[in-house]
Amino acid sequence: MTALMDLSLLRSSPSASPFCKPSHQRQPRSRKPFKLRCSVAEGPTISSSKFDGGESSIADCVIVGGGISGLCIAQALATKHRDVASNVIVTEARDRVGGNITTVERDGYLWEEGPNSFQPSDPILTMAVDSGLKDDLVLGDPDAPRFVLWDGKLRPVPSKPNDLPFFDLMSIGGKLRAGFGAIGIRPPPPGYEESVEEFVRRNLGAEVFERLIEPFCSGVYAGDPSKLSMKAAFGRVWKLEEIGGSIIGGTFKTIQERNKTPKPPRDPRLPKPKGQTVGSFRKGLAMLPEAIATSLGSNVKLSWKLSSITKLGNGGYSLTYETPEGTVSLQSRSVVMTIPSHVASNLLHPLSAATADALSQFYYPPVASVTISYPKEAIRKDRLIDGELKGFGQLHPRSQGIETLGTIYSSALFPNRAPPGRVLLLNYIGGATNPGILSKSEGELVEAVDRDLRKMLINPNAKDPFVLGVRVWPQAIPQFLVGHLDLLDTAKTALRDSGFHGLFLGGNYVSGVALGRCVEGAYEVAAEVKQFLSQYAYN
Repeated sequence: MTALMDLSLLRSSPSASPFCKPSHQRQPRSRKPFKLRCSVAEGPTISSSKFDGGESSIADCVIVGGGISGLCIAQALATKHRDVASNVIVTEARDRVGGNITTVERDGYLWEEGPNSFQPSDPILTMAVDSGLKDDLVLGDPDAPRFVLWDGKLRPVPSKPNDLPFFDLMSIGGKLRAGFGAIGIRPPPPGYEESVEEFVRRNLGAEVFERLIEPFCSGVYAGDPSKLSMKAAFGRVWKLEEIGGSIIGGTFKTIQERNKTPKPPRDPRLPKPKGQTVGSFRKGLAMLPEAIATSLGSNVKLSWKLSSITKLGNGGYSLTYETPEGTVSLQSRSVVMTIPSHVASNLLHPLSAATADALSQFYYPPVASVTISYPKEAIRKDRLIDGELKGFGQLHPRSQGIETLGTIYSSALFPNRAPPGRVLLLNYIGGATNPGILSKSEGELVEAVDRDLRKMLINPNAKDPFVLGVRVWPQAIPQFLVGHLDLLDTAKTALRDSGFHGLFLGGNYVSGVALGRCVEGAYEVAAEVKQFLSQYAYN
């Protein structure tokens, strides 16, 4: 899952991950190969074989989980670190790749039932180009408005600084409070880890929190901002106050530091997005994991369910899977676990109880995506711009009596998402403040969304919507709660201190929940794996 609304300032930052530095004083010796061993359940014979399409049976890295994080780590190793990781295997328990990315095409519609879009940062653009998807990229209108419901009216969110004096989402007093707080006229930090609500109320005031940040937290995390950690969930903003004494002070310092260090030349292959926009692909987000899986070929193993992982005496790891062909064991120099933390907890418990205990404490609330369509004439006239529904979408603060978290105007955001004359809306409902959606039927979820939309977007007397899909994710988005970074550090440190070098944790509970952060985190984990394998060659 990823952001419903994307306010570029509030991006989560990853926690630092310790890794071993290679020694450059010794020459590398030849590696001892690990064999790929296949044990088939129907017979006791254990045979060894080579990886498909390769001349060596050495596994440099096995990546557990074929979601976007796992696939992007594999792609990053293949494109940037092939010198040390030429044999990379990705295993996925399901019969398809992509994880929560779920694109559906039917009846002239194309829609998403998990993440909807991404911020087109250079890392994700690089991943798209390296996967052969440059010509399939589609970018939204950078001027598309975003709306927040307040006092029964959908009000535009300011998209650039010169909008700030004129937008009506906040009062003049609220704007002044935010401005003074941003320059440092506000209470000092309390000396403990603040929640998002505590940080924003202290720095920017009640109106910014209630009318902007609270609904944004619902859109990004489906979370409760009174429990989310500012440092963990929105670390880049948190750091501004840390380094500059205030949000504005930190912004100036960041710009100064950036100007002192010249940027490396930008990859000329990458497109140049205009303004603050969002991206997808011509046939939806699923194009990216499918393209990466195609490039990796037979090194992607589907319907392989990991049942155990053990440390070998020579420093590597043995992984045992239940597969359609029977029980299979792989041996590898390194392993990256990109599966959800609660799944990783169960698998890692025999290796480190401390790691397993930390990973078991991360919370994933349920979220449902409800995709429906109305005829264009069902949209209220006051919501049309030049006769069309335009914009990114809308968010609904919990205080406004609306159950739906937010609505994305899918047919307005990207081309060819709905037949002519139809409007396609992707709605999210549930989250940390509404786990009761698990007890509702699909029909009840549709009724709740339709009832909400008729209060501000759809004509009350419009016909019932055309229902395209209802997808309930029982454990959807990891919550970066207060203490998240400490738990993550505990999990990683316990693995390291127990001698499980070369066993890495990855995925959205590590890097951040937005799709773009998963890709950025994949490059970071791939660099850690490269560092480890480079050191491995010297041992």
